[in-house]
Amino acid sequence: MKASLMERLVSIQRTLNRIIFGYNSIMYCSSSIQPKRHSGNVFLIGMMGAGKTTVGRLLAQQMGKIFVDSDEVIQKRTGVTIPHIFDVEGEAGFRQREASIIQELVLEDNIVLATGGGAILNEQSRVALRSNGMVVYLKSTVHDLWQRTRHDRNRPLLQTSDPYTKLRSMYEQRDPIYSQMADLVMFTSKQSAQSLALHLQEELSRIWEK
Repeated sequence: MKASLMERLVSIQRTLNRIIFGYNSIMYCSSSIQPKRHSGNVFLIGMMGAGKTTVGRLLAQQMGKIFVDSDEVIQKRTGVTIPHIFDVEGEAGFRQREASIIQELVLEDNIVLATGGGAILNEQSRVALRSNGMVVYLKSTVHDLWQRTRHDRNRPLLQTSDPYTKLRSMYEQRDPIYSQMADLVMFTSKQSAQSLALHLQEELSRIWEK
């Protein structure tokens, strides 16, 4: 209990320090940290449009790791696009493929993995991610996510008569899951991808140095 309380106090102090110095873009979630395989892996979770692929590529380059995008792996192996899989197999079929790929990828070492926005809906995927690397939630507002995705036709879940309402509904469903899973929550705000990647690298290095 004392150790847990101390971890929480340290977490709060770090957050306060970042607010004071203007670096309040990262939040520690020490209560969600559990024993992990020492893989050097970083798993990025978050909504569509949060910047997981862009930030992930930069982070991997900076840290000398291999970047992997789960959606890209699925498309390469099936030979078709994600929207096509949704059309033929539905969301349930796609989620099965996604879960299988994630179970495989998390067993690699020293990778930065950008997951699909809905990957965390699968319980086995949640366990696999949390057990095999540091989970980072790239958190954006619904407004920012909408600005980044509203013209993207490769988002099958937004191909509805009211895509904004659909996006907001998904956010409300998924945000608590992302937050509960994450070891770190990074608020993307108006920062550039380069700035986000650098800040994230600093925080991960601090954690791994302990």
